[in-house]
Amino acid sequence: MLGMKSYFTKGWLRVWVLAWLVVAVSAGHAATTVEGARIWPAPDHTRVVFDIGAGVEHSIFALEKPARLVIDIKNVKLGADLSRLELGGSPIKRIRSAPRNGRDLRVVLDLDNAIKPRSFQLEPNQQYGHRLVVDLIQENQKALPTKDEPVLQDNAGSRRDIIVVIDAGHGGEDPGAIGPQGTREKDIVLSMAKTLESLINSQPGYKAKLTRNGDYYIDLRSRTVLARKYNADLFVSVHADAFRTPQPRGASVFALSQRGATSETARWLARSENRSDLIGGVGGVSLGDKNDVLAGVLLDLSMTASINASIGVGDYVLKQLGGVTKLHKPGVEQAAFAVLKSPDIPSILVEAGFISNPREERNLKSSAYQRRISQAVFGGIDSYFNSTPPPGTLLAYNKRQAQNLAGGQYRIQRGDTLSAVARRNQTTVNELMRHNGLSNDRVLVGQTIEIPAS
Repeated sequence: MLGMKSYFTKGWLRVWVLAWLVVAVSAGHAATTVEGARIWPAPDHTRVVFDIGAGVEHSIFALEKPARLVIDIKNVKLGADLSRLELGGSPIKRIRSAPRNGRDLRVVLDLDNAIKPRSFQLEPNQQYGHRLVVDLIQENQKALPTKDEPVLQDNAGSRRDIIVVIDAGHGGEDPGAIGPQGTREKDIVLSMAKTLESLINSQPGYKAKLTRNGDYYIDLRSRTVLARKYNADLFVSVHADAFRTPQPRGASVFALSQRGATSETARWLARSENRSDLIGGVGGVSLGDKNDVLAGVLLDLSMTASINASIGVGDYVLKQLGGVTKLHKPGVEQAAFAVLKSPDIPSILVEAGFISNPREERNLKSSAYQRRISQAVFGGIDSYFNSTPPPGTLLAYNKRQAQNLAGGQYRIQRGDTLSAVARRNQTTVNELMRHNGLSNDRVLVGQTIEIPAS
């Protein structure tokens, strides 16, 4: 009897162990859950984000007539109501979902036009857990309006606006840094960017453009592409700094480092599509017909000039910021930020303060404080461009006029006549001829004449 009892005891033990293993294996393969979803419409794409409990296997494919996107997610169950998602501003007409193969999930997006899809997964951050991201890229949509793009002219007599492209960092699924009270960097910098845009557009001789005007994400390279499409004279990226401890505070201004410039030069030379790009904007130099050595030299020169100009405008901005807030560092810092890597556009990154510092978080949430910071940034920009205005701009024209009114020299430009020069300088043709010893009113392009003081 004792032997029989021992046999049964061992038998039940084997059964218990086997059952435990089955439970453990089943738990390891238990379906994770789609806990929520969000839709972020942007001008040229829409981002659909699924909150998931862990990393997943998935596949996507597009169908036509009618246009649809099918998203298959393995070993997942749906724990969210996708029908309640706001679809406005997106190409999505309806979202359908159903279990598939017993333990998988199929989500179908009914679309109003064809899109180019891409998908990837994101690791947890301060605000979200694991996420599956699906981008619906609308290739027939343009991220930029074309009807009011500036026309740049080399003629020094033209009076175009100075174009400042303002980049609000982060956006959409990327909240940026998050303050102790839950303030999100992406919201603060978008508000500041819009304030700065308004200030710039209210000043004659300037035109501001935003890389984003809503809560959506633009990848870093695309931000500089937008600046090039707008023919920017200056690119300003607005951020709010953060640190692992709450003590650091103060505003900062960054320009591109030489290390970042070197890596970007190599990238431009390596990618053939960059060769047809212009260095120096419209009317600049194309790399398409240059060999590697010459192209490298031109890029190095352009990068060096761009960095020097960036540091120059950064100094002006930092000086103005020092009048309204504490500075984190006394001078312009340099780093290899991707958004600063345009080889022909002066670019600065402004850290408006530390959102991780409780006091600065409260300040950054204040619209009055945001306006003071924005006014300081524009004050620095305006001081810089009044000192060194780009040729062909209204500021350059006004500066030349002021110099002419005070007397001095003027270099004849294409299209100038002596009578036009006389009118602009509030004098007469006879006075200009007498002052310069001219026997007639004919002048040549490039000729320098003396302007009598008014």
